[in-house]
Amino acid sequence: MALDQIDPLDDFDHRPITFDDWEIVTHVAGTGPAVIVMTEIPGITPHVARFARWVRDAGFTVWMPSLFGDDGVPGTHDRAMAAFALPCVRREFEAFAAGEPSPMVSWLRQLSALAHEECGGPGVGAIGMCFTGDFALGMMLEPSMLAPVMSQPSVPLDDLETTFLRGDEMDRVAERMRRDDLTVRAYRFEGDRYATASRFAAFERCLGDRFVPTVLPDEAAGPGWTDFPHSVVTTNLVDEEGHPTIQARDDIIAFFRERLLVS
Repeated sequence: MALDQIDPLDDFDHRPITFDDWEIVTHVAGTGPAVIVMTEIPGITPHVARFARWVRDAGFTVWMPSLFGDDGVPGTHDRAMAAFALPCVRREFEAFAAGEPSPMVSWLRQLSALAHEECGGPGVGAIGMCFTGDFALGMMLEPSMLAPVMSQPSVPLDDLETTFLRGDEMDRVAERMRRDDLTVRAYRFEGDRYATASRFAAFERCLGDRFVPTVLPDEAAGPGWTDFPHSVVTTNLVDEEGHPTIQARDDIIAFFRERLLVS
């Protein structure tokens, strides 16, 4: 499928799911334990959908909620800028500024519980990207979440040395990961302007060896619509055997297999 054309997502079931009076269409496909794929800004682009299909084809049921933007439309700089004006995105920033928990993460925790109930297995995996990167970690307060992945976690945009988790959430996440012997995988390009070395250092201070980072060299980034290396497994991924971004994709899928496909 051409990545510069609209992706109709017609190989997914489109399920309206409501929690907390918030209905979100969630695209579901595959069989096996559940993995929640959370889109980056500006929305579920063909690149995000391609990654979701790779996860599906590896033996998982993908749940891909439409959190913002127009599903299936290719990403552009203008579409990304417009996404920050969307009510659902503004609500996240307002909650952060007020020191309140993320409403999206609350919804996603409930989605994780539903996906686990329907798909079975030992638990659920999740990957967040860019704006949703930290969400995968915040979902660890849902007991079913076992395999969180953060790809270029990028918010808050105005403080590159902190994370999106608020209040005592990070302490509670760290305690749960120690208690249950869990880890979070994180990926970024070395020169990313938002998923910076300082931000990764903040995660490491909070989580210690439960935080497992991978930093890719900037020259590994393929061309994309941003003017700096950013989207590790989507826009800047180079689909060539042995390429560092393909290795990152394979490492993520192997992590899901290790945690979720147990006999």
